[in-house]
Amino acid sequence: MNRELLITFYLIIFRIVFNLFQFFPIRKKTTMIASLGHNIRFTAEALEKHTDESIIILKTKRCQLEFRSTDRRTIIPFNANHPFDWLRSIYHLATSHVIFADNYYGILAVTNFRHRVRVVQLWHAAGAIKKFGLQDPSNKYRSKKAIARFQKVYQRFTDVVIGSEKMASIFKRSFHISDNRLRRTGIPRTDFFYQTDHIRQVKNELQHSIGYDQTKKIILYAPTFRNMPKADVQLNIKQLYDHLKHEYLLFLSIHPSEQITATNRYPDFVFDVSHFSMNHILTITEILITDYSSIPFEFAFFQRPMIFFAYDLEDYKQERGMWQEYENLVPGPIVKTTEAIIHLIRANRFNLNHMPDFHKEWNTYSDGHASNRLIKTIYHL
Repeated sequence: MNRELLITFYLIIFRIVFNLFQFFPIRKKTTMIASLGHNIRFTAEALEKHTDESIIILKTKRCQLEFRSTDRRTIIPFNANHPFDWLRSIYHLATSHVIFADNYYGILAVTNFRHRVRVVQLWHAAGAIKKFGLQDPSNKYRSKKAIARFQKVYQRFTDVVIGSEKMASIFKRSFHISDNRLRRTGIPRTDFFYQTDHIRQVKNELQHSIGYDQTKKIILYAPTFRNMPKADVQLNIKQLYDHLKHEYLLFLSIHPSEQITATNRYPDFVFDVSHFSMNHILTITEILITDYSSIPFEFAFFQRPMIFFAYDLEDYKQERGMWQEYENLVPGPIVKTTEAIIHLIRANRFNLNHMPDFHKEWNTYSDGHASNRLIKTIYHL
């Protein structure tokens, strides 16, 4: 069956169930939809701290983060394959006075919330290199029906949380929303970078879980997802091993659909950390290697070296589009070969002088108090 037809059928059923549940009164509760989870976790903790709200967390199949249930917090799997939980999830969406979402959710196209219900978008990234939303170049291959659905979802947001004026401009263009919907409170999950005791605890937990050699420095390779099933890692792992094994370890954070063939061949050098929290892994990372991911905007909190391994830069620009010239945006050297990466690391001559400005430009409002500020803004405290 055509994918668009399946989506339409699912949304029709969802709308019918949602509308039926709207006959029930709105309760003093907040429902949060989680696919990545960290923004949801920090927001939920701040909400429990400042209010007596009941919290419902709808955990999608994609979400790997574990949430803790409490007297005021209920965790429900949000999955149509579990009909009872699916119905419970829709009930809570229809009867809550505040909704938080940490990603794009197509169901919001058919959830005609009642007056004064707030729908808050907690976008998962602190910054953006590649275009998304209504500015995504791939939209030209989509149907008019799909584009209309995207627009309905974006217009459902009453509040969009941002960490900088750079992202304010991007969201206004990506979602076609006005400035009065933006909340300049900072990104909740970035509060972690200011919690020194928590960071110390996380480092100890990572050492225990991964068991890496603490005398060596960690290089993290975390490329963006390219939507190419079974795409192999483009780094030459053997070359990295031969030249850097005595001083460094290589951590790989790769999308599950991509292959990692090097892990077992170099078990004392290569570690797959894809299932760990990225924020946590960044605390022990000495050098970040990435490409078009949003990770540099978070890693900028540590003011450490970054290398941009953009081996397919020209093709990627054409396919995905970028908000500004890549060469003028990224805060580190751009390379296209493993040999160039090795040369940079062995020379260890990284210019970090521009890093404070990059951090300030993209993390302006993320000052360690974003979660509390957000709750006070949304709940008028």
